[in-house]
Amino acid sequence: MWSILILIFLTLCAGIAAWLFFLWAVKSGQYDDVERPKYRMLDEEKDENK
Repeated sequence: MWSILILIFLTLCAGIAAWLFFLWAVKSGQYDDVERPKYRMLDEEKDENK
């Protein structure tokens, strides 16, 4: 019985840790648009006056 309670507690701790890690990743910009930078060079116009 005690082993089941310990496993439930450890699972909840791991779930909360994963949730906090996910929130940190979102707030720090890890999930920004990863496709846009490779197409940005095609959209920028060249400055011919330099």
